[in-house]
Amino acid sequence: MANTERTAGLRIESEAAIAAVVAAVERSPAEPLRLAVLRAVRNGVITGEGPTTAGRIHFSRAIDAADTALVRRILMAGGAQPVTRAEADALFDIHEAACERADGGAFDDLLAKAIAHHVLAASGHRVPERARALSSAMALAGWTRNEALDPSVAAWLERRLRRGGRHQAQLAALAALLGPAGASRVPTLAIDLAA
Repeated sequence: MANTERTAGLRIESEAAIAAVVAAVERSPAEPLRLAVLRAVRNGVITGEGPTTAGRIHFSRAIDAADTALVRRILMAGGAQPVTRAEADALFDIHEAACERADGGAFDDLLAKAIAHHVLAASGHRVPERARALSSAMALAGWTRNEALDPSVAAWLERRLRRGGRHQAQLAALAALLGPAGASRVPTLAIDLAA
């Protein structure tokens, strides 16, 4: 499974397969394995069925506490490295696939922190290790500052934020990372990170 070409198209079709891949991710946190699990979570969110939803009632187009816990576990397996663009895109895809939240806002909190971790690191800023940055106990404002973003990173973030979704309010803090010029392009999302 460590071969990138083999894992890029990895299909996780059973509860045993998801358990095996998660165990493999925690032993050797290869990004393609993390992405395969994130794709499986997205598929489970869309359909309400599949290996990530086994053993519980799961409604389609909803994110529940077990989905969020699995996503957090997979992201934490990335260790000290920053959240990657592919992981950030996968998280946005999960966000956009879900109409409902049944996790008390935990996924939206994790999403905002993971995206901030990615855009700040990709723009050359120091970020804390994933365990600290993505912790549910750590506020986003506890480690982010209104930093200038690399223009290409800011453009990617703006595109992803503009794609919408029903839970855009939880992502509003990310617009502040775009700075004053970005805030004027995304006026409904601009708020202070410390809020």
